[in-house]
Amino acid sequence: MSEIKLGLGNPPLPIYLYVKNEETRGQQYVWYKYIIKQNEKIPVYERALTGFISEIRLTEKDYKGQDNLKLDIVISADELYVIRSGINTNFAKSFLLTASVVEDFSKPLTIVANPGNENVVFCSLYDAQTKAKIRRDWDANADFASIIQDIQSKLAFAVKYELDDEDIELRPTAKSQLKSVPTQSKATTPPVHPQDARVKQIRTLLNYPIDLVKEWLQFQDVERPSQLPVAKVDELVKSMCLAWAADKLDSNHAVASYQQQVLNTVASGVPESQAIQEWMNYVAGLKTPVSSR
Repeated sequence: MSEIKLGLGNPPLPIYLYVKNEETRGQQYVWYKYIIKQNEKIPVYERALTGFISEIRLTEKDYKGQDNLKLDIVISADELYVIRSGINTNFAKSFLLTASVVEDFSKPLTIVANPGNENVVFCSLYDAQTKAKIRRDWDANADFASIIQDIQSKLAFAVKYELDDEDIELRPTAKSQLKSVPTQSKATTPPVHPQDARVKQIRTLLNYPIDLVKEWLQFQDVERPSQLPVAKVDELVKSMCLAWAADKLDSNHAVASYQQQVLNTVASGVPESQAIQEWMNYVAGLKTPVSSR
């Protein structure tokens, strides 16, 4: 618990750190603050942040007209921080893999951003008290949706904060600044459910009309994929994929290739989105039109 400083100070807004491996004036940095109103990046040269992880959440953001799913790591420290990175980045995946072996999130952890080749950034976790590194082997084919759910369940005890992206701005982080940790949870927007995120990711990949997804869900008497059993979500994903392939392959070939190149590939450990993308490339490479068969 931080001591509350009475009197004047800055609004207790979260400090967002965006992950990116860049260089300015010959000095490398791996994350930065961003001032929306001035469209300005402020490099952060320290690579480690120590605090209490209170929440991880999935946030949908629009970037250049495309939907992007972000992983937000909420950390209570001298200030409230949110580390934001793309869900499919090496930083997010290495964080999730390592965090998956943490059993006690009531203890402070040190999150370290490690620069890799080109613009790649990886994440390491340390026990803040013992300085010991928390280790987990790299696994690009891990079930990250399940890992996210498991970590969120372990963090159920922690204080949750009401965060508003409109509040993102640069603030000083001096210890004299107003800071406090809420004593009770505030109402907050729930994180994106993995099944909702799954359908959105694949719908975006296929450029499948959202109205057709809503119509399909209405026939199931639900509003969101998260309200369905996994088998039904599998059915929705398959129907979207086969609809995409309808004008490219005859139906029998489409079903057979989907079974072999998507379902069987996913069963072997390949991420679903990757398997579908490779299947789409395969289908797009078949030049013979359906009408000529």
